[in-house]
Amino acid sequence: MKAKHQRLTLAILAVIAVIGAGFLALYGLRDNAALFRTPSEIAAAPVPVGQAFRLGGMVADGSIEHLPDGVTIRFLVEDETASLPVLYSGITPDLFQENSGVVAEGALNAGGIFVAETILAKHDENYMPPELAERNLGGEASQ
Repeated sequence: MKAKHQRLTLAILAVIAVIGAGFLALYGLRDNAALFRTPSEIAAAPVPVGQAFRLGGMVADGSIEHLPDGVTIRFLVEDETASLPVLYSGITPDLFQENSGVVAEGALNAGGIFVAETILAKHDENYMPPELAERNLGGEASQ
C-alpha cells in the first residue's frame, strides 16, 4: 500500500509541476504577444499609446517618403476604410513598395503615428526570388 501511495503522490506532483510550468510560460509571453490589427480596427477601437501590436494592410500609393537622415521613412498603411501613418528607421525589405502588403510591428506614439520597429513585406503565392526568376526566364528562352 505504501508503494501505491508514493506513486500516486508522485503523479500528482508531476501534474502540478506541468501546470505550473505552463502558467509561467504564458505569464512570461504575455508582454511579447503582438496582436495583428488593421487601420480600421484601430480607428474603431484605439490602442493605448506604447502598447506593442502588429499593423497590417497595404502601403498607400504615393505615400512613401524618405526623410533627410537617409534611414527613416514615412508611409501610410491602409485598408478598405482607414489609413494610419507609419514611421520606420532601418533597412526596408526588398519587397517593400507602394500598393503591396506590409506587416509592421511597433506601437503608437502620443501623436497617433505608428512607430515601427520591424517591417515585413508580404507577397502573393506567385512570388519568386529575383535570382530564380532570372534563371527561369533564361531557361525558357533557351528552350
